[in-house]
Amino acid sequence: MLAALRKLTDRLIGLSAFIGTAGLLFVVGVIILDVVGRNFGHPLYGSQDLITMTMVLIVFGGMALCDRVGGHIIVDIFEGSFPAALNRALDILSALLGSGIFMLIAYTVFQSARLSQMLNLSTNLLRLPTAWFQYALCAFAVITSVAMLLRAVMLARGQTCDTHPAKDMP
Repeated sequence: MLAALRKLTDRLIGLSAFIGTAGLLFVVGVIILDVVGRNFGHPLYGSQDLITMTMVLIVFGGMALCDRVGGHIIVDIFEGSFPAALNRALDILSALLGSGIFMLIAYTVFQSARLSQMLNLSTNLLRLPTAWFQYALCAFAVITSVAMLLRAVMLARGQTCDTHPAKDMP
């Protein structure tokens, strides 16, 4: 059961990271077109809208992968002086806390997306519906929350998160 959940979570993390990467490539292309267009007196209309909305995909699309590979900042000043059991408990607690925070982010943004949809809110120039991007943020936050919860469960069962090398970093 846990192995199947891990496999599903890994696939969702991969999908969200792929979408975030595609968003990053898109933003780079938009910026290049905008800069070249400005040079010739024809900036890309709506580039600010495109970049702003795509940043949601970039940041939250890569969040679950960042957690999976141990990319978050870790302050381990006292870790060497704590017993291994306490360090493990703190790792579990931090994963649970992170999971809860991302679930609250998802819930709050979901409520905001419903309001945006009801009020037909959109970007300034291109009139892109903001709710689309808010729903995407919700999905990415839920994926991150599930990934952190899975990490907490694995640590609680005494299993190591083999793709979480943060402890090996200097």
